[in-house]
Amino acid sequence: QVQLVESGGGLVHTGGSLRLSCAASGNIIEIMTMAWYRQVAGNKRELVVIIGGGNTNYADSVQGRFTASRDYAKNMMYLQMNSLKSEDTAVYFCTAHIRSSATDSAFRNYWGQGTQVTVSS
Repeated sequence: QVQLVESGGGLVHTGGSLRLSCAASGNIIEIMTMAWYRQVAGNKRELVVIIGGGNTNYADSVQGRFTASRDYAKNMMYLQMNSLKSEDTAVYFCTAHIRSSATDSAFRNYWGQGTQVTVSS
């Protein structure tokens, strides 16, 4: 079974930085895309950044402050978050479209458990 695990969340002051990691493990044949989402309690989950198709696309709210990257050999994804604002406070989730079967060619969407990022005012 494929598993995604996020880490690196925590409490920081406004203007500080955090680096989130997402580790994918299990029987991974191919990862098509990976992305970071975030969700505030009571709100819809929103896309932060997606890496796929040779491009990395960021939400306007994080453009210029966040940088996402992938380590293809290690099946990992990172999110470097700088100049953090209170509005960035949320649970951050990683997700990926992954083929995990040699006999089933379908890509399925997997999610991590989330990691809390809290930015103090």
